Amino acid sequence: MHRDMWLRRMPWMLLTVALVLIAIGWHGISRSAELGGASERLVRQQIVWSVLAVGAMLAVAIPNYRRLCRHSYLEFVITLAALVLVYFFPAVNGANRWIRLGPVGFQPSEFAKLAFVLALARYLMYRENYRRMRGLLMPLGIAMVPILLILREPDLGTACVFLPVLFAMLLVAGARWRDLAVVAAAGLACLPVLWTQMSGEQRSRVTALVHQNAPEEKPAEQAYHLHRAKQMIALGGMWGSRVSGPAVDQRGAYHVPEPATDSIFVVLVERWGQLGAAVLLALFLILAWRGLVVAEQTSEPFGRLAAAGIVALFAVEVVINTGMMVGLLPITGLSLPLVSYGGSGLLAHALAVGLLLNVGLHPGYEVAKEPFRFRE
Repeated sequence: MHRDMWLRRMPWMLLTVALVLIAIGWHGISRSAELGGASERLVRQQIVWSVLAVGAMLAVAIPNYRRLCRHSYLEFVITLAALVLVYFFPAVNGANRWIRLGPVGFQPSEFAKLAFVLALARYLMYRENYRRMRGLLMPLGIAMVPILLILREPDLGTACVFLPVLFAMLLVAGARWRDLAVVAAAGLACLPVLWTQMSGEQRSRVTALVHQNAPEEKPAEQAYHLHRAKQMIALGGMWGSRVSGPAVDQRGAYHVPEPATDSIFVVLVERWGQLGAAVLLALFLILAWRGLVVAEQTSEPFGRLAAAGIVALFAVEVVINTGMMVGLLPITGLSLPLVSYGGSGLLAHALAVGLLLNVGLHPGYEVAKEPFRFRE
């Protein structure tokens, strides 16, 4: 692609917001270390992962994304194999989520989300049968395979992401609302069966959402994470401790479980207050908006579906993570994309942003090997 056209087509706002979110993540992890809930070593590790992730993001943005289309099924099968392979490695904190290769470990479920989006986009790009009820069975089956494997790890938070992304991509592809409503109703009817299959710990997270404690009450063990998260948000107030200073002198009041990963949102709210939370959410809104612009301006079906799926993936993860921290959703253990600590999650989401950039650079009206040239 001609350099001037490359510079003109690049979704610069999308790239800038992604980099700003990564930098905010550094600050949140550093603040977690200041509060004593995380190690300062995590900040250095995240910076190293960030350099690798940004490099991968830019590398994915350069070649034409249509090459990924040809290999999307293979990529999906590889991630499914990796989800099976985790059971051959030692469990960490009672969960089989990691594959360790020497000193380096990675979490296949993070990459499975992006592979699922690409495989589903490939399946839906030229088909019409999803416009009928029977045609929804195959897309639903594609989603259920990784869901069942991830639930077995167990990882309820990650498993909850797939179905909303599936519904969003089916809507973009042209599925009928009433058919999706019937499928959703059938899923709700199966909830009692799912409840009987859930572990005692998973059930306690749901009941803790229904029976929340007052601020002065001592929380039950299953409600401790949610109770501490809400207290951290209250300590941040409107402006946060960065402007107003610490709300209390007791160091223990600033403790929250998993501060650098699942709870990094409340750590940032404590530091920058409710206005800081609004800015953070506004950045994610801008990311989603520019991603939807990329999808809308793309005439090639795989690119449009992939872009829409990536936007839905980010949106669902942000809603679940922030919702569970404020007591609207059960605590399920899902990180905040591009912000939370974790090399696998950061790299997978950076690749997703890189693919969005790639689709924006190749909107779909190229012919042969050279694109049409715009007149100045």
